[in-house]
Amino acid sequence: MENLIALLIAAPLLGAAVLLCGGRRLDKAGHWLGTLFAAASFGIGVALFTDMLGRAADDRTLSQKLYTWIPVEGFQADVAFQLDQLSMTFVLLISGVGTLIHVYSIGYMEHDERRRRFFGYLNLFLAAMLLLVLADNYLLLYVGWEGVGLASYLLIGFWQHKSSAATAAKKAFLVNRVGDMGLSIAIMLLFTTFGTFAFGPVFASVGNATEGKLTAIALMLLLAACGKSAQVPLQSWLGDAMEGPTPVSALIHAATMVTAGVYLIVRSAAVFNGAPDAQLVVTVVGAVTLLFGAIVGCAKDDIKKALAGSTMSQIGYMILAAGLGPIGYVFAIMHLVTHGFFKAGLFLGAGSVMHGMNDEVDMRKYGALRKFMPVTFVTFGLGYLAIIGFPGLSGFFSKDMIIEAAFAKGGTQGWILGGVTLLGAGITAFYMTRVMLLTFFGEKRWQPDAAGHEPHPHESPKSMTVPMVILAFGSVFAGAFFEIGERFLKWLEPVTGYEHGNSPVSAMAVTASTMVVLVVGVGIAWSMYGRRPVPVLAPRGSLLTRAARRDLFQDDFNHVVLVRGGEHLTRSLVYVDHSLVDGVVNGTAASVGGLSGRLRKLQNGYARSYAVSMFGGTAILIAATLLMRAV
Repeated sequence: MENLIALLIAAPLLGAAVLLCGGRRLDKAGHWLGTLFAAASFGIGVALFTDMLGRAADDRTLSQKLYTWIPVEGFQADVAFQLDQLSMTFVLLISGVGTLIHVYSIGYMEHDERRRRFFGYLNLFLAAMLLLVLADNYLLLYVGWEGVGLASYLLIGFWQHKSSAATAAKKAFLVNRVGDMGLSIAIMLLFTTFGTFAFGPVFASVGNATEGKLTAIALMLLLAACGKSAQVPLQSWLGDAMEGPTPVSALIHAATMVTAGVYLIVRSAAVFNGAPDAQLVVTVVGAVTLLFGAIVGCAKDDIKKALAGSTMSQIGYMILAAGLGPIGYVFAIMHLVTHGFFKAGLFLGAGSVMHGMNDEVDMRKYGALRKFMPVTFVTFGLGYLAIIGFPGLSGFFSKDMIIEAAFAKGGTQGWILGGVTLLGAGITAFYMTRVMLLTFFGEKRWQPDAAGHEPHPHESPKSMTVPMVILAFGSVFAGAFFEIGERFLKWLEPVTGYEHGNSPVSAMAVTASTMVVLVVGVGIAWSMYGRRPVPVLAPRGSLLTRAARRDLFQDDFNHVVLVRGGEHLTRSLVYVDHSLVDGVVNGTAASVGGLSGRLRKLQNGYARSYAVSMFGGTAILIAATLLMRAV
């Protein structure tokens, strides 16, 4: 079965090559081919998963080496893959949800002239992400990491005729380059510390490295994770990424790009376990981003940007859990998987709403859509209930586990992190209820578009609704399936490890507290948007509301600190170059030139001048000699 691992990547990679190089002759069948290649990868993943289930827990790691990539003395890197319980979880999520998004895209992109190219980019995205999670060494992981960055750039800016889409693609690309520098530095530190890039030898030798070295490596890995997973301070690209087609948003937010940072931290668990200070920074980043994204999501009227804020917040939960170490690794991945179901369903539901509303994204111009789009309403509603942690649905189990793990950290840190996760749960209930009420309830608030066309909302075709129904099924049942008999915990524990921790709060008390903040969040949203008429234009709001609409000034901060700071730094360097460097160089040249000009006058070509000089010099020498003898 090991020989099948490379085929997981080869299938979508071949699809990308065929679709992007095949030309217009494939325009009519390109979307079907792209979906077929994605489904083939998922089928291979299911076959490998079935084989893995038949093995003992300590015999589930499969390896495949294709060839030696860099055969240099003292520096060797292989193109080799590692399939264990952690990477298998990602394989099924990426290829499974990715295939559903391909199917959905058949209907969503039906009238786009460049649909073949779009499916080629989708296949490339899947191949890069699969390479990232299957690599058995950091250098090969970096190739997949950069491939994901390239594919996201191509997909976010797919509608490049819109300046906003082109700008958003560049922004995502540049912000991620900052994080990628962190990963490249981490890889260099890993090699200088351990002499290898491979996971196995690195993790086995962690005990031989100093805590300072491990902390430096872990912080650089965290910087990389902040870029890909849109965590503070590299979160500014995620909201703008909504300029891409909605299937892209679903793929980025549910199964690929933003999950890469969580995978990197959990895969590098041995490094982080040896660097407690870095783990603390990870939990702080997760906690801050959790609240940051939730607050931003409360004030967005664009349905996709509200969901983008939600993704930022939910990934914050996962990063926080990963920072808890063995107490939270399993639950970070569990929430990642359940989030993959309900967030993909929510984004596809948002796309379905846009499909029926002439691509309108402003929720204040929706209302009463439950009557016209019943399948979208039910599937979106189940995703909504799952993400707010309604009892029995998937988010209830995975998010509750993270809240319990936060308290289990113990001490003051445990109380603070537990309180933050509870507060985030309440805010999540508020902003997601707001999305539901503005979109599906109340009176219709539809308005003609710029061309004067009145929206006529209708249910989407089956190619779009069937994937939504399947994802809704996962949103409802995945969490319970994972939790019964601690299936997911037992599945991942051999790879990630697990510790119970010492929680000062019982699991029942955590659940009760979560339900209280959920009800409070839903109640506040209902009082603000369910009982009152919704104005088509958003009121000015409080200072916090206005700040949240501007993403808590993250772009303003970046502009002042980075853009303006970069401009001032550049001007300072230019001044130093002109004043100091050029001054020294030009001054030296001028001095040499002036001295040369003066010395040149001594060589005038007249024999009488040379004779007088020789006579004068001889006279001086004779006088000096006589003076010395007299003394």
